[in-house]
Amino acid sequence: MVRHPGASAVVPFLGDPAGEDPQVLLIRQYRYAADGYLYEIPAGRLNPGENPRDCALRELKEETGCSAERVDELFTMYTTPGFTDEKIHLFMATGLTSGETKHEADEFLELQPMPLSRALQMIQAGEIQDSKTALGLLFAAGFRAGH
Repeated sequence: MVRHPGASAVVPFLGDPAGEDPQVLLIRQYRYAADGYLYEIPAGRLNPGENPRDCALRELKEETGCSAERVDELFTMYTTPGFTDEKIHLFMATGLTSGETKHEADEFLELQPMPLSRALQMIQAGEIQDSKTALGLLFAAGFRAGH
């Protein structure tokens, strides 16, 4: 069993999630375990004693440079309960304001804004392979953005 402190992830919307085809802000990040680049939503490990919402805001700022006017909880999931107790708390961020990123030394990523419809097509086509990203986008699209 692998013990994990937990993590938070956030689906960032660049406009009104209820709009015709809202823009989401993904990142394209190199992942050594996957031996290549993955499309992901901003995410990261909880610091000791850190509130999951605060972690989501911190990771959004560090990875995209954006601050959010509003952050709503979506749900919490186990990543792979067959061997780890890791839980990821998923959120949705709106009312974004751009700023400076604070990437960690081992983070190789680029911002990838796109229409939600494109992100959903990428899930269907297998181009988005990261589970937290696929589930977060599908949940936000189906239950919050009404798409």
